Amino acid sequence: MKFRCERDVLLEALTTAGRAVGGRAGNVALSGVHLQLTGDQLRITGSDLDLTISRELTVGGDTDGVVVIPSKLIADIVRALGPGAVDLVVDGEEVQITAGRSEFAIRSIPADDFPRLGTPTANEVTLSSGDLAEALKQVVKAASGDDSRPILTGVLLAPEGEGLRLVSTDSYRLAVRDLPGTSLLESDQSVLVPSRALAELTRILGEHESVALRLGERDASFEAGGTQVVTRLIEGEFPNYRGLIPDTYPNKLTVGRSELLDAVRRVRLMAQEATPVRLNMSADGLELVAVTQDVGQAQEVLDANYDGDDLTVAFNPEYLIDGIEVTAGEEITLQTVDALKPAVMRGADSEDFLYLLMPVRVS
Repeated sequence: MKFRCERDVLLEALTTAGRAVGGRAGNVALSGVHLQLTGDQLRITGSDLDLTISRELTVGGDTDGVVVIPSKLIADIVRALGPGAVDLVVDGEEVQITAGRSEFAIRSIPADDFPRLGTPTANEVTLSSGDLAEALKQVVKAASGDDSRPILTGVLLAPEGEGLRLVSTDSYRLAVRDLPGTSLLESDQSVLVPSRALAELTRILGEHESVALRLGERDASFEAGGTQVVTRLIEGEFPNYRGLIPDTYPNKLTVGRSELLDAVRRVRLMAQEATPVRLNMSADGLELVAVTQDVGQAQEVLDANYDGDDLTVAFNPEYLIDGIEVTAGEEITLQTVDALKPAVMRGADSEDFLYLLMPVRVS
């Protein structure tokens, strides 16, 4: 194998594919990236078997070939090189990397040890990258990062009316986003996609207008531009999230989104040692309070419209900020039942997204 490529282009591709590299015990090849050159087309692939990311780019190809190179090492070398062209030549088990006056020679990993990775063969559906990227940013954060409960580490994709619904929860909060008019599942079909894969997908969607999606029985594939993300689906039954959402809310707060976000960030400075932020809601407006014993307290008052009985409800400040950040619109509404039941946050002018948050019990 022999090719030439601009450093920044090669580094971007190595970094993108390298985010899927896990280096599973017992398979050294999975600690590397797989490079395959055909003509002027170079495909770089990284995988941990659960997640696979491939990036295809055009290079100055000279000699076709295949090689597996330690992922972190090759990325670190290319990143350290000066701007300009990089030459990569494979000579037997040695990979030679040259740029300007810099020369490196590293040992490759046997290419035959790299697993053969398939992709779903289901029909392709094309979605708007912008709409999907916005939806993913709203729901991925609410998925759990605890691998001991794998069901909660995924995002549910299910049909809703004439569109698609995305749902995630970590049992402390719940995010639900609808994409009206986006139909890619049968009426009784749903899939659970790992949030890790969708987080990686979000990174690349902003560069392209559309994304091609294929859903298989066990795998899902997303392709935008020259980048493909393939992930295994999570098996199991997602919790009955509909039962978590109260039917009615006697109390409704309407407040400016940016004003609330800034105020919570300030008050959070005194919400130490897992201390919640308290929201005191009344006809006079909204008061935010955080008190940490033996440290101090913070208090801020905001103008807001409130319809309901005077109520104090407390939330984890990080979860509260996450919800405010991803809720669209200049104003948001916070609907509550009482101090212990789930509260629902929405954009004041949008019904496509809701963020449900469990209150924290305080004395």
